[in-house]
Amino acid sequence: MRASVPPRFLLVGDSQTIGKAGDHTWRYRLWRHLRRCLGEDGFAFVGPREALYDVGADAAVSYAYPDEDFPQHARRHLAGWGEGWQHMAPLVGPAVRESGADVLLVALGLIDLGFYTNPEQTAENAHRFLTAAREARPGVRAVVLPVVAKRTGPAGAGVRGTGGAVQRVARQARRGSRLVRLAAAPRDGSGGLGPGARHVRRDAPGAERRAQTRRRLRHGAPSGVGDRGAVYGGV
Repeated sequence: MRASVPPRFLLVGDSQTIGKAGDHTWRYRLWRHLRRCLGEDGFAFVGPREALYDVGADAAVSYAYPDEDFPQHARRHLAGWGEGWQHMAPLVGPAVRESGADVLLVALGLIDLGFYTNPEQTAENAHRFLTAAREARPGVRAVVLPVVAKRTGPAGAGVRGTGGAVQRVARQARRGSRLVRLAAAPRDGSGGLGPGARHVRRDAPGAERRAQTRRRLRHGAPSGVGDRGAVYGGV
């Protein structure tokens, strides 16, 4: 991803990413943050979908975004209500190929464990996903947000097992690729960006925050995301 070319972000996720009718969504808040840092034309959100989930219709058919300043072209994503790694694995290749995405912001995993797969099966689907993205666009980078265990007992153990398995897939995927690293655990978040917000201090003045974002994007690392997630290039 060259500094002279505005980065294209593909946001991949489940219900937390798509949102339902009337939700502000963290996609909007991230868009607003990047717009302040990079300018209106300094980045783009890409993807094959734009809709929100409609609870009454039980389908992603709503365009009832509450934020009038959130333009249609910035609403693009690859997220689905109740969709996990296994659903996105066959979709990410065509989405990356058609959109020319530079960076994938991936928030998946909890729905898999809750309804579809065990930790190892979830990790296998994550591997399929990352392989398909790399085959579609070898230079694409990705930020994989972790599934955070908030409970003890069997439920918490399952979540931790899923997180560990997906992290192993990420470490394997980053071997031999350029600009590859694992993000460290954050000391602080940047506030207002949803789960996993990091890399920008809360008390940093606006100009400093914008400078941090520009520096990270210039060196190929997305800003404002990646709480202990696996950040890697060439995947």
